[in-house]
Amino acid sequence: MSSNSFTKENLDTYLKELAKEFRRLNGKSMPAEIVLVGGAAILTNYGFRDMTTDIDAVIHAASSMKDAINMVGDKFDLPNGWLNADFMHTGSYSPKLDEFSVYYKSFYGVLSVRTIAAEYLIAMKLRSGRKYKNDLSDVIGILAEHEKKGAPITLKKIDAAVTNLYGGWDAFPKDSKPFIEDALKNGDFENVYTSVKKDEIESKDILIGFEKDYPKVAKESNINDILRTLKAKRKK
Repeated sequence: MSSNSFTKENLDTYLKELAKEFRRLNGKSMPAEIVLVGGAAILTNYGFRDMTTDIDAVIHAASSMKDAINMVGDKFDLPNGWLNADFMHTGSYSPKLDEFSVYYKSFYGVLSVRTIAAEYLIAMKLRSGRKYKNDLSDVIGILAEHEKKGAPITLKKIDAAVTNLYGGWDAFPKDSKPFIEDALKNGDFENVYTSVKKDEIESKDILIGFEKDYPKVAKESNINDILRTLKAKRKK
């Protein structure tokens, strides 16, 4: 396994080891809770992605959890911050995530792991809306798997999730709502997924080249505008 890739199988191994170390540090009467989001939530709930590069989570635990995370990282040669709560400083975070999370697994009687699924995960991905990551292809992948299971996710459900987490669409990227509306109207999720994934790979390559020429210029606030401009130049 590469030290910067996590799968559904090894994720459970690391969480189990994390619980073990946390219990060793704090005893069996000190509980902790982790809510998995992002790529980790995709891995635990769906099958269309086989890996993610880090584990984003809301972490409710004593400060010694940081020590436990580092111990597991050292034991398995994982990158620093392999489990982190950095996303809580981004727009996709909502203090209501706990309320709409669902139970995943418990480990060693001290660590309860929850996750975000279905329309709430779609809402988070649309709120982030990064065209150079997996955000939009993840949205289509979720829609596709629910469609196959005979439990389709409707725009009404997504609207409700957006309202519950963020109070509405106002702070979303301007093309997030049209994107999900068009995807649901199209309905051919497998072909849409292929197209969106291809666009994400192209966008990432474009931005890597831009970063080499203009280091530290691209930021979350301007990266979509930069990408739009660079793509327009490529088409000319």
